[in-house]
Amino acid sequence: MRKLLCAGAAGALMLAGCVGTPTSLDGSRGAPSFGALQEMCGSPVDYGPDALAVYSTFFDAYVALKRNGLSKERFCGFQAAIAQRHTAYATNPGPQTQSAWANFLLDQRAQALSWRAAVDPTLRAG
Repeated sequence: MRKLLCAGAAGALMLAGCVGTPTSLDGSRGAPSFGALQEMCGSPVDYGPDALAVYSTFFDAYVALKRNGLSKERFCGFQAAIAQRHTAYATNPGPQTQSAWANFLLDQRAQALSWRAAVDPTLRAG
């Protein structure tokens, strides 16, 4: 089931949890699964407890891709950059790398929401 648009002024962070975001890694209502999104660009990566947050990020970029707001090359590059950063974090977990990973993922989430908002009128409804 998809969540509905939440009212408020918390910007991308609020939208990240409220607007058409996946609630399961299996996909729903025509949305591809997390594994299917990853397979579009290569082999799936295990994001552990961060998988749903990463899936939401990939899903927003996927919506932009499907609506011709993002090229497949850019979509796959986006996924690769996130996978690379996660690998660096997973290789050397600790407070500093965890913080860097969280900040990076938050920035990537904002980028994906920006791409999606440019092509998805449901994110621009006021």
